[in-house]
Amino acid sequence: MSTDTAQFLATRTPTLARPGPSVWLRPCAWLVALLLLAHTLPAAQFVLFDVTFTFTKDDADNSKPSKSHYYVKGAAINPDRPRDWTAPVDYRNGTVHIRLEVIEKPAGSEPTTWSICYIPNKGQGNGYGCTGTDLYREKGVYEKDVSMKAFWQNDGIVWSEGIKQMDLVIKDGSGGGGHAHKRADPEKFFPTKVRMTVIQVSAGAKYDPSLVPNLPRKAAVDRPTVTTTDTACCGPAAGPTPYSNFFNAPASCSYCGKEL
Repeated sequence: MSTDTAQFLATRTPTLARPGPSVWLRPCAWLVALLLLAHTLPAAQFVLFDVTFTFTKDDADNSKPSKSHYYVKGAAINPDRPRDWTAPVDYRNGTVHIRLEVIEKPAGSEPTTWSICYIPNKGQGNGYGCTGTDLYREKGVYEKDVSMKAFWQNDGIVWSEGIKQMDLVIKDGSGGGGHAHKRADPEKFFPTKVRMTVIQVSAGAKYDPSLVPNLPRKAAVDRPTVTTTDTACCGPAAGPTPYSNFFNAPASCSYCGKEL
């Protein structure tokens, strides 16, 4: 190769410049911005229902199709609730925040609870699933968070098809079958007045009370925490137990490992 040719090629060969620090920092800056944005986004949650009602013995005896039931349906359940609870926002694997305000309750401090049952548009297996409030004895505000994967028959619902209505069932402290209308002493349960607010929180998000409309900013009632650890009741960690279906468990076993 002649000297002239070598010089010509040298002038035409592009020089690849080394990227400066700013080139490498650009993707990092975008990542930091996205993380900050995700941190500042509000919790993905919605109010499934917020109802205030009085419930009498006559109401319990005459509710249809099942007694001791208060039905949340029609305009009472959020019409803007998602049809699909699995996507694009995953509520199926999130939590439910239950807020119960007991406004009126007969004297006597009789243990009372409400089962909260999800009635789906499409079921499977048992066809519905239920969580519930803690046992309470006095008027006040009671709140709790429950995993959507932890309550009774949560897999009996096709979550991608949504929820049709919610059934609220007043019960005594004897377990899942203790419907209050069956009691020989109904005056200990009726009449009662409650406000119940149920908020669905997406997977990975945390319940934010400031996002719930018309919610008084009051602390929950102080109450002792009792954790059931009796293996005769709750059984060992591995395998099903005789009381794995809490509807058939005695009162002391109904909420194994949870607050009573």
